[in-house]
Amino acid sequence: MYLSTIDHPHTGDDAAKPSRRNALFLLSGNVFALGAVSLVTDISSEMMTAVLPVYLVVGLHLSPAVYGVVDGTYTGATALLRLVGGYIADLTRRRKFIAGLGYGLSAVAKLGMLAVGSAVGAIGAVIAIDRTGKGLRTAPRDALITLSTPPQLYGRAFGVHRTMDTIGAFAGPLVALGILAATAQAYDAVFVVSFCIAAFGVLVLVLFVRDHRDAQSPKGTVSPSALGGLIRTAPVRRLVLAACLAGMVTIGDGFVYLLLQHREHLSVSWFPLLAVGTNLSYLLLATPLGLLADKIGRLKVVLGGYTALVLVYLLLFGPFGGTALVLAVLALYGLFYAATDGVLMALAGPVLPESLRTTGIALIQTGQALSYLVSSVLFGLAWTVWGPASASRIAAILVAVAVLVLGLLLRGIPAADTGGSDPSDHAETIEEQA
Repeated sequence: MYLSTIDHPHTGDDAAKPSRRNALFLLSGNVFALGAVSLVTDISSEMMTAVLPVYLVVGLHLSPAVYGVVDGTYTGATALLRLVGGYIADLTRRRKFIAGLGYGLSAVAKLGMLAVGSAVGAIGAVIAIDRTGKGLRTAPRDALITLSTPPQLYGRAFGVHRTMDTIGAFAGPLVALGILAATAQAYDAVFVVSFCIAAFGVLVLVLFVRDHRDAQSPKGTVSPSALGGLIRTAPVRRLVLAACLAGMVTIGDGFVYLLLQHREHLSVSWFPLLAVGTNLSYLLLATPLGLLADKIGRLKVVLGGYTALVLVYLLLFGPFGGTALVLAVLALYGLFYAATDGVLMALAGPVLPESLRTTGIALIQTGQALSYLVSSVLFGLAWTVWGPASASRIAAILVAVAVLVLGLLLRGIPAADTGGSDPSDHAETIEEQA
């Protein structure tokens, strides 16, 4: 099932020049539709993934080093599929279709959990299938957001999308805990409900998301040689290097929550709620930080986000503990994601040609994911060899250095900073796109 209708950023209803107060509603309905798909899908995904780290490390007694290999491999090993999916989406100009394949594959993976039981290898295979679907869908989805939005509104578009996405991530663990409480710890019930919710997300995509079927690109515009030319472009090359560096110094969510659980001796039953706390901070801050990024400059917001990550790693074994520590870490961790996830894609959007928009976004995300694979393995080894406190402090130092390098790499990226312009100043341009 596939809809070929072209989505335009704005309709004739936007004829009147908007004021500053309603500038948020300049966003295309496609952005909100894609946000709804992500919201539903993340409820499904987080129902399963919220308990996996503690299940593997505490329940199955995997060492932190082994968990690091599992976590990094199943995130990074499918990273190249982002690039393949992005290239095919640009070549065929069917970005919605490729995204739909990814969402569908992740939905099917939920049923796989019913059959694998407690076998670590089989659980890993199911996670790999789910991550494969995520790898296929992410770049086409983000490309559709940029193609449905004027460049000066990229920050708020990704902020709104990530806010909706995170509402689902916030709700997922709560839904899972509710199902377990109502069914006397019947995990099969969680998997069945998770599949049903994921399937509903695919239906929302089919019915409400409009593709951006741009005009046929000139011959050779989407080709391996064109991709090589894109990589040789200085701004794109610097963005890819920056994404790789960011992935290299970032440890996985599971590690952060395991470190908190280890430091504070939290009950295993509380573990899923750590992700809920992060996601609450994320969803409250994603849209405001997207607006701020459009106002003061996207690079400044990204660097601020990584500065918050330095504080997270330092606080994990800092001078104080208790409830205040847990709340501070989760709030800052959500701030980190809100300031970097969508804003980095907004930073990249203006320098990527429309004909290779999906491929370019996939290239950046692939570099970040492959670097994350290395980071997870190394952090797991560092924890095993030097202990959790030393490992987290080393991670903090590396992120602090990365902030300085990122600032140098991304300085001067075209359209990286909006110079404080207000979206209402661009109203006439936006109306021309209707």
